[in-house]
Amino acid sequence: MATSFTLGLHVDGDGSHPAAWRDARHTPDRLLAGAHPAHVASQAQSAGFSYLTYAGSHLPPSDGADVRGRFDAVQSAAFTAPLTSSIGLIPQVPVTYIEPFHTATQVASIDYSSHGRAGVLFSAENSAEAAAQFGREALTADELAQEVVDVVAVNRLLWDSWEDDAVIRDLPTGRFFDRDKLHYVDFAGAGFTVKGPSIIPRPPQGQLPVLVPAEHAAGVDADAVLVPVSADLAQAAEAARADRNVRVIADLEIALDSRGELGADRLARLDARTPWAAGAAQRFTGSADELVALLTELSATVDGVRLIPASLAIDLDELAYAVLPQLLAAGVLVAPRPGQTLRETFGLPVAANVFAAEGAK
Repeated sequence: MATSFTLGLHVDGDGSHPAAWRDARHTPDRLLAGAHPAHVASQAQSAGFSYLTYAGSHLPPSDGADVRGRFDAVQSAAFTAPLTSSIGLIPQVPVTYIEPFHTATQVASIDYSSHGRAGVLFSAENSAEAAAQFGREALTADELAQEVVDVVAVNRLLWDSWEDDAVIRDLPTGRFFDRDKLHYVDFAGAGFTVKGPSIIPRPPQGQLPVLVPAEHAAGVDADAVLVPVSADLAQAAEAARADRNVRVIADLEIALDSRGELGADRLARLDARTPWAAGAAQRFTGSADELVALLTELSATVDGVRLIPASLAIDLDELAYAVLPQLLAAGVLVAPRPGQTLRETFGLPVAANVFAAEGAK
């Protein structure tokens, strides 16, 4: 299956800038009501975005003057699943301190409610403050690296622990499933063990697309890695693809010119309230046409770009009405269609079941 260029949108409250709520069209309490995520998902889907990622963390987004609460990422994806029909839904889930068995079943449930449009972005959040929420201690760098490897591996095994034809619903004999088609995963990682099998049947996609940040991708069975847009992006993309067939997605923070205000001026205005901490990725400020040119250029180097908007209230309008229409018209981007799975959107092949393959030998 051919790989097409994808364009994702990161959703974190009113935007990834901590002061983005100041430019919103609603009061901050509306962030914890269903209308906001429903509106964002609907607008992003209508615009032609390939997928949404939902910010997730063990800790609240702010402990200062800004918004201190957000929806859980898994809950956000689950809520918007039946309200959408084509856009992919990818919650960001930390691998640390929570039971991977529960993560595997939760995101598999989203795949059912979305009819095969779910994925998962595993993050490596790790701090003493986050660990304290669970009565745990922060991991060392080596322990964290192994935890990412182990969590992804056991999730994949749990998704495969029911073969596709395990559910038989045989009313005459009163059998719901064929027990020979269920498998114990018997996984022993460095920090946890899982017996299995899963408590729900194999998800519609078989294997959900797994995304991980490039800095934590070593040894991880990922489908896509997130690489920050930087001066050495081409080398980073080449390195990510060196040892496996993995999609490379570039992260780009943006603040677009809009409503008579330059993006750079808007950033300065919001930073005067609360600074937006600089990350590894480059930060784009400029016009919609300039962003179209940049994304078109990046499409020759990477398999996709995830846009991280400073303010959804402002940037999403510009993206929907000035950026994506140009990319779609030029054929740089193809909008997902209803009934298309997220694996198909990413150009991933049909996922074979590891236990069924072993039984066929």
